[in-house]
Amino acid sequence: MKKQLYVYAGLIILFVAYNFYKPVKDERMDAIINILFASVLFLYIAYIAYLVLKRIGKKDK
Repeated sequence: MKKQLYVYAGLIILFVAYNFYKPVKDERMDAIINILFASVLFLYIAYIAYLVLKRIGKKDK
C-alpha cells in the first residue's frame, strides 16, 4: 500500500509543479492538460480506494 501512496504523492507533486511553472503558453492546451492531470489523480484515488476495500473484504472472510 505504501507504493501506491508514494506514486500518488509523486503525481500530486508533479501536478503542483506543472501549475506553478506553466510550461505551456497556450491557455486552451494548458486547460486540457490540467483536466487530464486532475482526471488521472481522481482515477488513481479510486484505484487506491478499490484496493483498500478489497483488503477489508478479505479480512472479513
